[in-house]
Amino acid sequence: MKNLKTVASLLALGAALAAVPAWAQDVAQGTAEDAATAAAPIIDKGDVAWMMTSSLLVLFMLVPGLALFYGGLVRTKNMLSILMQCTLIGAMVMVIWVVYGYSVAFGGGTSPFWGGLGKVFLAGVTTDSTAATFTDGVVLPEYVFICFQMTFAAITPALFIGAFAERMKFSAVLLFAALWVTVVYFPVAHMVWDASGYIYNLGAIDFAGGTVVHINAGIAALVAAIVVGPRIGYGRDMLAPHSMTLTLVGAAMLWVGWFGFNAGSNLEATAGATLAMINTFVATAGAILAWCLIEAVFRGKASMLGAASGMVAGLVAVTPACGTSGPVACIVLGAVASCVCYFFVSTVKHRFGYDDSLDVFGVHGVGGIIGAVGTGILASPSLGGTGFLVESGTMGGQVMAQITAVVITLLWSGIASVILLFIVKAITGLRVRDDVEREGLDITEHGETAYNM
Repeated sequence: MKNLKTVASLLALGAALAAVPAWAQDVAQGTAEDAATAAAPIIDKGDVAWMMTSSLLVLFMLVPGLALFYGGLVRTKNMLSILMQCTLIGAMVMVIWVVYGYSVAFGGGTSPFWGGLGKVFLAGVTTDSTAATFTDGVVLPEYVFICFQMTFAAITPALFIGAFAERMKFSAVLLFAALWVTVVYFPVAHMVWDASGYIYNLGAIDFAGGTVVHINAGIAALVAAIVVGPRIGYGRDMLAPHSMTLTLVGAAMLWVGWFGFNAGSNLEATAGATLAMINTFVATAGAILAWCLIEAVFRGKASMLGAASGMVAGLVAVTPACGTSGPVACIVLGAVASCVCYFFVSTVKHRFGYDDSLDVFGVHGVGGIIGAVGTGILASPSLGGTGFLVESGTMGGQVMAQITAVVITLLWSGIASVILLFIVKAITGLRVRDDVEREGLDITEHGETAYNM
Protein backbone atom coordinates (compact mmCIF):
# COMPACT_ATOMS: atom_id res chain seq x y z
CA MET A 1 0.00 0.00 0.00
CA LYS A 2 2.89 2.25 0.87
CA ASN A 3 4.50 1.51 -2.49
CA LEU A 4 1.30 2.44 -4.28
CA LYS A 5 1.17 5.81 -2.49
CA THR A 6 4.78 6.48 -3.40
CA VAL A 7 4.12 5.69 -7.07
CA ALA A 8 1.06 7.94 -7.07
CA SER A 9 3.06 10.77 -5.54
CA LEU A 10 5.77 10.41 -8.17
CA LEU A 11 3.20 10.42 -10.96
CA ALA A 12 1.56 13.59 -9.56
CA LEU A 13 4.95 15.27 -9.29
CA GLY A 14 5.76 14.32 -12.86
CA ALA A 15 2.48 15.75 -14.11
CA ALA A 16 3.11 18.98 -12.25
CA LEU A 17 6.61 19.32 -13.67
CA ALA A 18 5.28 18.61 -17.15
CA ALA A 19 2.82 21.50 -16.78
CA VAL A 20 5.52 24.02 -15.81
CA PRO A 21 6.70 24.83 -19.38
CA ALA A 22 3.13 25.48 -20.55
CA TRP A 23 2.46 27.66 -17.50
CA ALA A 24 5.68 29.58 -18.05
CA GLN A 25 4.77 30.09 -21.71
CA ASP A 26 1.35 31.42 -20.75
CA VAL A 27 2.92 33.81 -18.23
CA ALA A 28 5.51 35.00 -20.76
CA GLN A 29 2.88 35.49 -23.44
CA GLY A 30 0.66 37.43 -21.03
CA THR A 31 3.59 39.61 -19.98
CA ALA A 32 4.47 40.31 -23.61
CA GLU A 33 0.85 41.21 -24.38
CA ASP A 34 0.73 43.54 -21.37
CA ALA A 35 3.96 45.22 -22.48
CA ALA A 36 2.68 45.64 -26.02
CA THR A 37 -0.55 47.13 -24.71
CA ALA A 38 1.38 49.53 -22.47
CA ALA A 39 3.63 50.61 -25.36
CA ALA A 40 0.81 51.13 -27.86
CA PRO A 41 0.37 54.82 -28.78
CA ILE A 42 -2.71 56.49 -27.37
CA ILE A 43 -5.25 58.49 -29.40
CA ASP A 44 -7.32 60.59 -27.02
CA LYS A 45 -10.78 61.56 -28.27
CA GLY A 46 -10.55 64.90 -26.45
CA ASP A 47 -7.32 65.76 -28.28
CA VAL A 48 -8.86 64.80 -31.61
CA ALA A 49 -11.97 66.91 -30.96
CA TRP A 50 -9.83 69.89 -29.92
CA MET A 51 -7.61 69.65 -33.00
CA MET A 52 -10.62 69.38 -35.32
CA THR A 53 -12.05 72.48 -33.65
CA SER A 54 -8.72 74.30 -33.87
CA SER A 55 -8.49 73.56 -37.59
CA LEU A 56 -11.91 75.12 -38.11
CA LEU A 57 -10.92 78.15 -36.03
CA VAL A 58 -7.87 78.79 -38.20
CA LEU A 59 -10.04 78.50 -41.33
CA PHE A 60 -12.36 81.05 -39.68
CA MET A 61 -9.37 83.39 -39.45
CA LEU A 62 -8.98 83.32 -43.23
CA VAL A 63 -12.59 83.39 -44.38
CA PRO A 64 -14.29 85.47 -43.26
CA GLY A 65 -11.84 86.98 -40.71
CA LEU A 66 -8.85 88.16 -42.74
CA ALA A 67 -11.02 88.82 -45.80
CA LEU A 68 -13.24 91.26 -43.88
CA PHE A 69 -10.35 92.82 -41.96
CA TYR A 70 -8.45 93.61 -45.16
CA GLY A 71 -11.62 94.34 -47.11
CA GLY A 72 -12.70 97.07 -44.73
CA LEU A 73 -9.29 98.73 -45.02
CA VAL A 74 -9.40 99.21 -48.80
CA ARG A 75 -11.62 101.53 -50.82
CA THR A 76 -15.13 100.48 -51.77
CA LYS A 77 -14.19 99.78 -55.39
CA ASN A 78 -11.66 97.13 -54.30
CA MET A 79 -13.55 95.37 -51.49
CA LEU A 80 -14.65 92.39 -53.55
CA SER A 81 -11.18 91.87 -54.99
CA ILE A 82 -9.82 91.32 -51.47
CA LEU A 83 -12.59 88.84 -50.68
CA MET A 84 -11.82 86.97 -53.89
CA GLN A 85 -8.08 86.89 -53.31
CA CYS A 86 -8.43 85.50 -49.79
CA THR A 87 -10.97 82.90 -50.89
CA LEU A 88 -9.10 81.70 -53.98
CA ILE A 89 -5.69 81.65 -52.33
CA GLY A 90 -7.10 79.54 -49.51
CA ALA A 91 -8.74 77.06 -51.87
CA MET A 92 -5.68 76.82 -54.14
CA VAL A 93 -3.22 76.24 -51.31
CA MET A 94 -5.42 73.53 -49.78
CA VAL A 95 -5.23 71.58 -53.04
CA ILE A 96 -1.47 72.17 -53.35
CA TRP A 97 -1.05 71.03 -49.74
CA VAL A 98 -2.66 67.67 -50.45
CA VAL A 99 -0.82 67.18 -53.75
CA TYR A 100 2.73 67.89 -52.51
CA GLY A 101 2.84 70.58 -49.82
CA TYR A 102 2.36 68.27 -46.85
CA SER A 103 5.09 66.00 -48.15
CA VAL A 104 7.57 68.84 -48.67
CA ALA A 105 6.90 70.16 -45.16
CA PHE A 106 6.32 66.98 -43.15
CA GLY A 107 7.08 64.09 -45.47
CA GLY A 108 9.34 62.25 -43.06
CA GLY A 109 12.60 62.88 -44.92
CA THR A 110 15.88 63.44 -43.09
CA SER A 111 16.92 66.60 -44.93
CA PRO A 112 17.17 69.71 -42.72
CA PHE A 113 15.60 71.82 -45.48
CA TRP A 114 12.67 69.84 -46.90
CA GLY A 115 10.58 66.80 -46.11
CA GLY A 116 10.96 65.00 -49.43
CA LEU A 117 8.35 63.54 -51.77
CA GLY A 118 7.45 60.43 -49.82
CA LYS A 119 3.91 61.62 -49.10
CA VAL A 120 3.00 63.23 -52.42
CA PHE A 121 -0.76 62.87 -52.95
CA LEU A 122 -0.82 61.80 -49.26
CA ALA A 123 0.76 58.46 -50.12
CA GLY A 124 0.63 56.08 -47.18
CA VAL A 125 -1.80 58.20 -45.18
CA THR A 126 -4.85 56.28 -43.95
CA THR A 127 -7.34 56.50 -41.10
CA ASP A 128 -4.94 54.28 -39.14
CA SER A 129 -1.80 56.39 -39.62
CA THR A 130 -0.82 58.77 -36.85
CA ALA A 131 1.19 61.91 -36.16
CA ALA A 132 3.21 62.58 -33.02
CA THR A 133 2.33 65.14 -30.36
CA PHE A 134 4.59 66.68 -27.72
CA THR A 135 3.87 63.81 -25.31
CA ASP A 136 5.60 60.47 -25.81
CA GLY A 137 3.09 57.74 -26.54
CA VAL A 138 0.25 60.17 -27.37
CA VAL A 139 -0.58 60.60 -31.04
CA LEU A 140 -3.17 62.13 -33.35
CA PRO A 141 -4.83 60.69 -36.44
CA GLU A 142 -2.61 61.92 -39.26
CA TYR A 143 -5.58 63.34 -41.14
CA VAL A 144 -6.36 65.86 -38.39
CA PHE A 145 -2.71 66.95 -38.24
CA ILE A 146 -2.76 67.39 -42.02
CA CYS A 147 -5.91 69.51 -41.80
CA PHE A 148 -4.52 71.68 -39.00
CA GLN A 149 -1.26 72.40 -40.79
CA MET A 150 -3.16 72.91 -44.06
CA THR A 151 -5.05 75.86 -42.59
CA PHE A 152 -1.74 77.49 -41.58
CA ALA A 153 -0.44 77.06 -45.11
CA ALA A 154 -3.65 78.50 -46.56
CA ILE A 155 -3.75 81.70 -44.51
CA THR A 156 -0.05 82.62 -44.69
CA PRO A 157 0.12 83.75 -48.36
CA ALA A 158 -3.21 85.51 -47.93
CA LEU A 159 -1.54 87.75 -45.35
CA PHE A 160 0.82 89.39 -47.82
CA ILE A 161 -1.88 90.48 -50.28
CA GLY A 162 -2.49 93.49 -48.04
CA ALA A 163 0.88 94.93 -49.05
CA PHE A 164 -0.06 95.29 -52.75
CA ALA A 165 -3.83 95.61 -52.36
CA GLU A 166 -5.76 97.62 -54.98
CA ARG A 167 -3.19 97.35 -57.78
CA MET A 168 -2.00 93.82 -58.58
CA LYS A 169 -3.50 91.55 -61.22
CA PHE A 170 -5.64 88.71 -59.91
CA SER A 171 -3.76 86.18 -62.04
CA ALA A 172 -0.44 87.49 -60.73
CA VAL A 173 -1.64 87.26 -57.13
CA LEU A 174 -2.59 83.59 -57.53
CA LEU A 175 0.58 82.65 -59.42
CA PHE A 176 2.83 84.40 -56.91
CA ALA A 177 1.00 82.72 -54.00
CA ALA A 178 1.35 79.26 -55.58
CA LEU A 179 5.06 79.70 -56.27
CA TRP A 180 5.70 81.28 -52.88
CA VAL A 181 4.18 78.51 -50.78
CA THR A 182 6.16 75.98 -52.80
CA VAL A 183 9.56 77.66 -52.61
CA VAL A 184 9.25 79.52 -49.30
CA TYR A 185 6.48 78.41 -46.95
CA PHE A 186 6.80 74.61 -47.16
CA PRO A 187 10.61 74.54 -46.67
CA VAL A 188 10.50 77.09 -43.83
CA ALA A 189 7.71 75.12 -42.10
CA HIS A 190 9.91 72.02 -42.37
CA MET A 191 12.99 73.80 -41.04
CA VAL A 192 11.15 75.20 -38.02
CA TRP A 193 8.62 72.53 -37.05
CA ASP A 194 9.86 69.16 -38.32
CA ALA A 195 12.16 67.15 -36.03
CA SER A 196 14.78 66.94 -38.79
CA GLY A 197 14.53 70.66 -39.64
CA TYR A 198 17.57 72.92 -39.46
CA ILE A 199 16.03 75.66 -37.31
CA TYR A 200 14.25 73.11 -35.11
CA ASN A 201 17.59 71.55 -34.24
CA LEU A 202 19.06 74.92 -33.34
CA GLY A 203 16.64 74.88 -30.42
CA ALA A 204 14.72 77.94 -31.66
CA ILE A 205 11.20 78.29 -30.24
CA ASP A 206 8.30 79.06 -32.57
CA PHE A 207 5.28 77.66 -30.79
CA ALA A 208 2.61 78.71 -33.29
CA GLY A 209 4.18 80.47 -36.27
CA GLY A 210 6.01 83.70 -35.50
CA THR A 211 8.72 82.90 -38.05
CA VAL A 212 6.88 80.39 -40.25
CA VAL A 213 3.81 82.56 -40.75
CA HIS A 214 4.29 86.20 -39.77
CA ILE A 215 7.94 87.03 -40.45
CA ASN A 216 7.81 84.82 -43.52
CA ALA A 217 4.78 86.61 -44.97
CA GLY A 218 5.84 90.01 -43.63
CA ILE A 219 9.14 90.21 -45.49
CA ALA A 220 7.47 88.90 -48.67
CA ALA A 221 4.94 91.69 -48.27
CA LEU A 222 7.63 94.36 -47.98
CA VAL A 223 9.47 93.05 -51.03
CA ALA A 224 6.26 92.88 -53.05
CA ALA A 225 5.20 96.42 -52.07
CA ILE A 226 8.54 97.75 -53.31
CA VAL A 227 8.66 95.71 -56.52
CA VAL A 228 5.03 96.38 -57.49
CA GLY A 229 5.31 100.07 -56.61
CA PRO A 230 2.90 102.46 -54.84
CA ARG A 231 -0.77 102.97 -55.62
CA ILE A 232 -1.72 105.83 -57.90
CA GLY A 233 -2.11 108.91 -55.70
CA TYR A 234 -0.19 107.43 -52.75
CA GLY A 235 0.96 110.26 -50.51
CA ARG A 236 -1.27 112.74 -52.34
CA ASP A 237 -4.85 111.47 -52.48
CA MET A 238 -7.13 110.23 -49.72
CA LEU A 239 -6.79 106.41 -49.63
CA ALA A 240 -8.64 105.87 -46.37
CA PRO A 241 -10.42 102.62 -45.36
CA HIS A 242 -14.00 102.44 -46.58
CA SER A 243 -15.45 100.58 -43.56
CA MET A 244 -13.92 100.52 -40.10
CA THR A 245 -16.98 98.54 -39.04
CA LEU A 246 -16.00 95.62 -41.26
CA THR A 247 -12.37 96.00 -40.26
CA LEU A 248 -13.23 95.57 -36.58
CA VAL A 249 -15.55 92.64 -37.37
CA GLY A 250 -12.71 90.98 -39.27
CA ALA A 251 -10.14 91.75 -36.55
CA ALA A 252 -12.44 90.31 -33.88
CA MET A 253 -12.85 87.15 -35.96
CA LEU A 254 -9.07 86.93 -36.21
CA TRP A 255 -8.79 87.17 -32.42
CA VAL A 256 -11.34 84.41 -31.90
CA GLY A 257 -9.79 82.20 -34.56
CA TRP A 258 -6.32 82.81 -33.15
CA PHE A 259 -7.13 80.59 -30.19
CA GLY A 260 -7.13 77.68 -32.61
CA PHE A 261 -3.93 79.03 -34.11
CA ASN A 262 -2.09 79.32 -30.77
CA ALA A 263 -3.73 76.90 -28.34
CA GLY A 264 -4.19 74.39 -31.16
CA SER A 265 -0.44 74.35 -31.72
CA ASN A 266 -0.14 72.50 -28.42
CA LEU A 267 -1.60 69.52 -30.35
CA GLU A 268 -3.30 68.26 -27.20
CA ALA A 269 -6.12 69.47 -24.94
CA THR A 270 -3.83 69.78 -21.92
CA ALA A 271 -2.50 72.45 -19.56
CA GLY A 272 -0.12 73.59 -22.30
CA ALA A 273 -3.09 74.61 -24.42
CA THR A 274 -4.54 76.61 -21.52
CA LEU A 275 -1.26 78.51 -21.16
CA ALA A 276 -1.36 79.43 -24.85
CA MET A 277 -5.00 80.38 -24.45
CA ILE A 278 -4.58 82.85 -21.58
CA ASN A 279 -1.55 84.39 -23.28
CA THR A 280 -3.58 84.93 -26.44
CA PHE A 281 -6.11 86.83 -24.33
CA VAL A 282 -3.83 89.04 -22.31
CA ALA A 283 -1.03 89.84 -24.77
CA THR A 284 -3.65 91.06 -27.22
CA ALA A 285 -5.36 93.15 -24.57
CA GLY A 286 -2.06 94.72 -23.56
CA ALA A 287 -1.26 95.54 -27.18
CA ILE A 288 -4.65 97.20 -27.79
CA LEU A 289 -4.27 99.39 -24.72
CA ALA A 290 -0.70 100.34 -25.62
CA TRP A 291 -1.53 101.31 -29.23
CA CYS A 292 -4.50 103.44 -28.17
CA LEU A 293 -2.45 105.11 -25.43
CA ILE A 294 0.32 105.98 -27.89
CA GLU A 295 -2.23 107.46 -30.30
CA ALA A 296 -3.85 109.47 -27.54
CA VAL A 297 -0.48 110.90 -26.53
CA PHE A 298 0.89 111.67 -30.00
CA ARG A 299 -2.30 112.31 -31.99
CA GLY A 300 -4.65 113.51 -29.29
CA LYS A 301 -7.21 110.78 -30.08
CA ALA A 302 -7.37 107.01 -29.93
CA SER A 303 -8.74 105.56 -33.19
CA MET A 304 -10.63 102.40 -34.05
CA LEU A 305 -8.01 101.69 -36.72
CA GLY A 306 -5.39 101.91 -34.00
CA ALA A 307 -7.27 99.53 -31.72
CA ALA A 308 -7.64 97.00 -34.55
CA SER A 309 -3.98 97.38 -35.49
CA GLY A 310 -2.92 96.90 -31.87
CA MET A 311 -5.11 93.81 -31.66
CA VAL A 312 -3.36 92.17 -34.60
CA ALA A 313 0.09 93.32 -33.45
CA GLY A 314 -0.44 91.68 -30.06
CA LEU A 315 -1.68 88.46 -31.62
CA VAL A 316 1.30 88.34 -33.96
CA ALA A 317 3.85 89.02 -31.22
CA VAL A 318 2.52 86.41 -28.80
CA THR A 319 2.25 83.68 -31.44
CA PRO A 320 5.82 82.31 -31.07
CA ALA A 321 5.84 82.84 -27.30
CA CYS A 322 2.36 81.73 -26.24
CA GLY A 323 3.25 78.19 -25.19
CA THR A 324 6.47 78.93 -23.33
CA SER A 325 5.91 82.29 -21.57
CA GLY A 326 3.98 83.48 -18.54
CA PRO A 327 0.84 85.66 -18.84
CA VAL A 328 2.27 88.77 -17.14
CA ALA A 329 5.33 88.70 -19.38
CA CYS A 330 3.07 88.32 -22.43
CA ILE A 331 1.17 91.49 -21.49
CA VAL A 332 4.48 93.33 -21.63
CA LEU A 333 5.40 91.62 -24.91
CA GLY A 334 2.12 92.72 -26.50
CA ALA A 335 2.57 96.30 -25.32
CA VAL A 336 6.17 96.50 -26.56
CA ALA A 337 5.19 95.05 -29.93
CA SER A 338 2.45 97.67 -30.28
CA CYS A 339 4.90 100.48 -29.61
CA VAL A 340 7.43 99.28 -32.17
CA CYS A 341 4.79 98.45 -34.80
CA TYR A 342 3.19 101.88 -34.34
CA PHE A 343 6.58 103.51 -34.98
CA PHE A 344 7.07 101.52 -38.20
CA VAL A 345 3.54 102.19 -39.45
CA SER A 346 3.45 105.88 -38.60
CA THR A 347 7.06 106.91 -39.24
CA VAL A 348 9.37 104.41 -40.95
CA LYS A 349 7.02 103.57 -43.83
CA HIS A 350 6.49 107.23 -44.74
CA ARG A 351 10.15 108.10 -44.32
CA PHE A 352 11.22 105.41 -46.81
CA GLY A 353 8.24 105.95 -49.10
CA TYR A 354 7.16 102.36 -49.75
CA ASP A 355 3.43 101.68 -50.06
CA ASP A 356 2.67 98.72 -47.82
CA SER A 357 -1.04 99.37 -48.30
CA LEU A 358 -2.41 97.62 -45.22
CA ASP A 359 0.79 97.61 -43.13
CA VAL A 360 1.52 93.91 -43.46
CA PHE A 361 5.24 94.28 -42.86
CA GLY A 362 4.75 96.97 -40.22
CA VAL A 363 2.47 94.72 -38.15
CA HIS A 364 3.14 91.09 -39.13
CA GLY A 365 6.80 91.37 -40.06
CA VAL A 366 7.90 93.71 -37.30
CA GLY A 367 5.53 92.23 -34.70
CA GLY A 368 6.74 88.76 -35.62
CA ILE A 369 10.39 89.77 -35.15
CA ILE A 370 9.66 91.36 -31.75
CA GLY A 371 7.76 88.25 -30.70
CA ALA A 372 10.36 85.78 -31.95
CA VAL A 373 13.29 87.50 -30.25
CA GLY A 374 11.25 88.23 -27.14
CA THR A 375 10.39 84.54 -26.88
CA GLY A 376 14.04 83.82 -26.11
CA ILE A 377 13.82 86.14 -23.10
CA LEU A 378 10.37 85.26 -21.82
CA ALA A 379 11.02 81.51 -21.82
CA SER A 380 13.09 82.08 -18.69
CA PRO A 381 11.53 80.35 -15.64
CA SER A 382 12.39 83.46 -13.60
CA LEU A 383 9.93 85.38 -15.80
CA GLY A 384 7.24 82.73 -15.63
CA GLY A 385 8.39 80.81 -18.72
CA THR A 386 8.70 77.07 -19.18
CA GLY A 387 12.46 76.99 -19.82
CA PHE A 388 14.98 77.22 -22.66
CA LEU A 389 15.36 74.64 -25.42
CA VAL A 390 18.90 75.37 -26.57
CA GLU A 391 21.68 73.01 -25.55
CA SER A 392 23.38 75.64 -23.40
CA GLY A 393 20.20 76.20 -21.41
CA THR A 394 20.88 79.92 -21.11
CA MET A 395 18.91 83.01 -22.04
CA GLY A 396 21.77 84.28 -24.21
CA GLY A 397 21.90 81.02 -26.12
CA GLN A 398 18.13 81.01 -26.60
CA VAL A 399 18.06 84.60 -27.82
CA MET A 400 20.84 83.85 -30.31
CA ALA A 401 18.90 80.84 -31.60
CA GLN A 402 15.83 83.06 -32.01
CA ILE A 403 17.79 85.73 -33.89
CA THR A 404 19.34 83.09 -36.14
CA ALA A 405 15.89 81.74 -36.99
CA VAL A 406 14.66 85.26 -37.77
CA VAL A 407 17.63 86.05 -40.03
CA ILE A 408 17.32 82.75 -41.93
CA THR A 409 13.60 83.35 -42.50
CA LEU A 410 14.12 86.95 -43.62
CA LEU A 411 16.82 85.97 -46.10
CA TRP A 412 15.06 82.85 -47.40
CA SER A 413 11.71 84.53 -47.92
CA GLY A 414 13.07 87.93 -48.97
CA ILE A 415 15.45 86.69 -51.66
CA ALA A 416 13.07 84.04 -52.99
CA SER A 417 10.18 86.53 -53.09
CA VAL A 418 12.15 88.96 -55.25
CA ILE A 419 13.02 86.21 -57.72
CA LEU A 420 9.46 84.86 -57.80
CA LEU A 421 7.96 88.32 -58.36
CA PHE A 422 10.11 88.86 -61.44
CA ILE A 423 9.18 85.41 -62.73
CA VAL A 424 5.50 86.29 -62.31
CA LYS A 425 6.08 89.66 -63.95
CA ALA A 426 7.58 87.90 -66.98
CA ILE A 427 4.63 85.50 -67.25
CA THR A 428 1.54 87.56 -66.43
CA GLY A 429 2.74 91.04 -65.52
CA LEU A 430 2.25 92.35 -61.99
CA ARG A 431 0.17 95.52 -62.10
CA VAL A 432 -3.14 96.32 -63.67
CA ARG A 433 -3.26 99.23 -66.12
CA ASP A 434 -3.64 102.72 -64.67
CA ASP A 435 -7.20 103.09 -65.95
CA VAL A 436 -8.13 99.73 -64.39
CA GLU A 437 -6.64 100.77 -61.05
CA ARG A 438 -8.54 104.06 -61.11
CA GLU A 439 -11.85 102.31 -61.89
CA GLY A 440 -11.26 99.67 -59.22
CA LEU A 441 -10.44 95.97 -59.32
CA ASP A 442 -13.92 94.76 -58.40
CA ILE A 443 -15.60 95.50 -61.70
CA THR A 444 -12.55 95.30 -63.96
CA GLU A 445 -11.06 92.03 -62.61
CA HIS A 446 -14.22 90.24 -61.47
CA GLY A 447 -17.15 91.86 -63.26
CA GLU A 448 -19.10 92.57 -60.08
CA THR A 449 -19.06 94.85 -57.07
CA ALA A 450 -19.18 94.35 -53.33
CA TYR A 451 -22.11 96.76 -52.92
CA ASN A 452 -25.16 97.70 -54.93
CA MET A 453 -25.01 101.43 -55.51
